[in-house]
Amino acid sequence: MKADQRTFARMAQGAAREAKVFFLCGPDEAGASAAARSIVANLSDAGERVELSGAQLKSEPALLGDEARSSSLFGDARHILARVTGDEAHDAVKTLLDTGDMGAGEACPVLIVATSATDKARTAKLLEKRKDALVGMFQLPDLASLAATVRRMGDGVGVQIDMPLAERIAAGAGLDQRLAQSEVEKLALYCDADPQSPKKATAADYDAIGATSEDDAFGPIVDAVLSGDEARMPGELRRMSEVGINTVGVLLAFERRTAVLARLAARLGPRGTLGSLQTGEKRALGVFFFEEAAIAKQTGYWRGARLARLVERLALLHREMMRDTAGGPVRLAQALAAITRRPTRSAR
Repeated sequence: MKADQRTFARMAQGAAREAKVFFLCGPDEAGASAAARSIVANLSDAGERVELSGAQLKSEPALLGDEARSSSLFGDARHILARVTGDEAHDAVKTLLDTGDMGAGEACPVLIVATSATDKARTAKLLEKRKDALVGMFQLPDLASLAATVRRMGDGVGVQIDMPLAERIAAGAGLDQRLAQSEVEKLALYCDADPQSPKKATAADYDAIGATSEDDAFGPIVDAVLSGDEARMPGELRRMSEVGINTVGVLLAFERRTAVLARLAARLGPRGTLGSLQTGEKRALGVFFFEEAAIAKQTGYWRGARLARLVERLALLHREMMRDTAGGPVRLAQALAAITRRPTRSAR
């Protein structure tokens, strides 16, 4: 089975019942991640989550099948979420399918979010004609399509959002679906809304949840780290600690900016520059005027393999911080300091 951002919503419930392997790919990594969450929500019994990395699957292809056919510690249901780059999971998925076709036994649902992969990838080709698999291809959204998605998000949590406010939320999130979802959930909480008691949100409500002040707080440290400005880092880390900036919010801000850099890398190629794009193109890619100077500098460094490693590093950091909330601030500070350092400029 195949789906894209236009067809996925109506296919998700059926696919969660019928399919066992989900390959979610495309330039919109946030959309692919949101699709993975939707599939898990539609599973009859999602159970325990087992997370695997692309490096693990690439180095040990049999691991996926072993984990998918293992029982959880207490014998409950489980599902596997793997975040990979490109075709790292190909051999592991092929081994899982081949052993299953030979009667190895039923496997739990396997969801693969593939950065830098498309529906033309070898893994996608392996799955797209199977009835027990779904390949989801997610293109970058434009403002109108994400605004429509924001309104559907609102309906799901009981907060009614008109189109102008939905567009403002989409733009404020940099066209990142995860951040938009977070803003909608905060709106619902602020408005005391739920599906049984829906409330209409206003622009004043959105102002009240502090989206602008949070962006102001996160922006300087994001720019210092991704621009390699080591001189600013001690002050930014101290500010983050002193004013109690939410560490998860900081990490999401980094993921948002990295998603923008990934879109730009795909659009510009190895040698293009941000200045070559028209204003409308920049906005569609999630670049807004107050960020242009910093992003122009960052696109010169974060490309190719280096950018792919950054994406994987942030995903791993996110998982580690979710597991160890108490140690999250220290872990984040150490990781950001390491990312800021640029020991060499030779690798691309």
